[in-house]
Amino acid sequence: MTPIGEKIRVLRTGRGLSVNEFAKRSGVSKSYISNIERGVQKNPSLIVMGKLARTLEVPLEELLTHKYAEETGNGQSR
Repeated sequence: MTPIGEKIRVLRTGRGLSVNEFAKRSGVSKSYISNIERGVQKNPSLIVMGKLARTLEVPLEELLTHKYAEETGNGQSR
């Protein structure tokens, strides 16, 4: 599981949302969400990430910062 997928899964389950309910609320397919959470889809688009962030009620930057930290290894944005 990728850190971004793990972050989404933790936020989703913390809000008591099943993948099914999360998909309905976000407008993103269940299979795509599952692929992101499992790390199969490693580069979701900003549009998809925006939908997921809105549904999770977190700023998009919170999800993107997590991804940036993984890529650079330092967790600091520019």
